Amino acid sequence: MTTIFTFTNIKAWQHAHAYVIKVYELTQTFPKHEQYALTSQIQRAAVSIPANIAEGFSRRTQKDRLRFYEISEGSLEETKYYIILAQDLQYISKDNARALYAQANDVGRLLKGWIKNTK
Repeated sequence: MTTIFTFTNIKAWQHAHAYVIKVYELTQTFPKHEQYALTSQIQRAAVSIPANIAEGFSRRTQKDRLRFYEISEGSLEETKYYIILAQDLQYISKDNARALYAQANDVGRLLKGWIKNTK
């Protein structure tokens, strides 16, 4: 097993960061009137995923690390709802929603594994 010296080496963080980039790309097509509403909400929730992984990585106790990783999980679930909402409002296509949701599930799987290894 490889020793991880920085949060950027965590596979869950890497996939979460790629997910944020995709969220930003897709939200560029949202209507302008959503700029301070749904667009902002989904972007902030998405950014919270890798940000909390990074912050948790720097914590000294297992309890503190786990708390931040669990916040990351919550933010991931929040973005899943926003994907559903964006599709229902016809801001993104079913195909884009499906792909983004699958990417979110991949991040979730990796994050759960990281949390399991932290315990």
